[in-house]
Amino acid sequence: MIAVVDAEQGRHLKLLESLVKVNSGTMNLPGVQRVGEMLRPEFEQLGFTVRWVPMTRTGRAGHLIATHKGDGRGKRLLLIGHLDTVFEPDSPFQGWRVTGDTAEGPGVGDMKGGDVIIVAALRAMHAAGALKAADITVVLTGDEEKPGEPLSVARADLIEAGRNSDVALDFEGLSRIGGRDVGSIARRSSTSWTLRAAAPSGHSSGVCKGQAGCGAIYELTRILDAFRRELPEPNLTYNVGLVVGGTSAALNADDTGGQASGKPNVIAAEAIARGDIRTLSPEQEARVRARMQAIVAQHLDKATATLEFSDDSYPPMAPTEGNRALLAELNRVNASLGLPAMPEGDPAGRGAGDISFVAFIDGLVGLGMAGEGSHAPGETADLRSLPVQAKRAALLMARLSRQPRPRSP
Repeated sequence: MIAVVDAEQGRHLKLLESLVKVNSGTMNLPGVQRVGEMLRPEFEQLGFTVRWVPMTRTGRAGHLIATHKGDGRGKRLLLIGHLDTVFEPDSPFQGWRVTGDTAEGPGVGDMKGGDVIIVAALRAMHAAGALKAADITVVLTGDEEKPGEPLSVARADLIEAGRNSDVALDFEGLSRIGGRDVGSIARRSSTSWTLRAAAPSGHSSGVCKGQAGCGAIYELTRILDAFRRELPEPNLTYNVGLVVGGTSAALNADDTGGQASGKPNVIAAEAIARGDIRTLSPEQEARVRARMQAIVAQHLDKATATLEFSDDSYPPMAPTEGNRALLAELNRVNASLGLPAMPEGDPAGRGAGDISFVAFIDGLVGLGMAGEGSHAPGETADLRSLPVQAKRAALLMARLSRQPRPRSP
């Protein structure tokens, strides 16, 4: 398998280049589908059954799902990637550039490089005869960067694949700290919230006096500052991304901005804030939500406020002993390859991801390429990481697929 990865390095770089050159911003539906079409034959020639699942109902392109049936004895593997990027056709950041060992282009690291590593690892397994008995499902979503709604529909196929698998391997970017490769066994959630404050308006000469009250902006500010002071705890981040307020305030329909009107001498009647929280476990999220609601309920005189959380949230993937066992297996692969052991990374160093929807099975994150500048113009990937990660993945999958399948309870 190691020799095959080395021999096919040029092939895989050409595949990566061709994928990056196709714009597949999430809302560029034809572009996302085109990337899926380019990857389909890569799986079909290895004996996978491939299908395209349209996501018309959620307003997205769809997902590519490839299934390989083995002998049914070993652990069933779920490989997770995505076809879309954050760079839509109107982004000035397009194309492909290579300087030394660094490739630059939209989605090169997040995560077309990971998709290529999946292909490279499976080809190595196939050439070595290790794929024949393996039960593997590949799910490449078409809307990871901007998920369609409702999420219950957008992630139904991924969740179903998880229910029919024993191990999930996520091929998003490899984490590095101080130049050292790090293993990731957890991801945090991503839940958005909307805070709305209201209060009587009036002349500013009476602000915070008598019947006037302090107004909606003061009420909003009280709550946000209390969040800042009282919410912090390990593995939690709380962010305010948008605030509007005045005599009137409203958010845009696409949730990317808002409008407000008012005057310096008029008490604000409406104020709105939008943000998110990220937690490491469902218990932590429930606790933080309850604390936020308690803070909101302590209204200033004459003011009211409401806090709503989005129903379509990315769940957390908590660190578990099963996940740690997978990292230990990966470190045995590292030893076989003569590579240093990978320490367990900080969950706060990773954002939310699709693997969290199947956190009910053991999982490992970050089997894709290393790089820098994800989601920003100038995004890069370290080309030297492609063959290393492909070898790691091929050996890990070959070993896992030979381990006995867990018995159903």
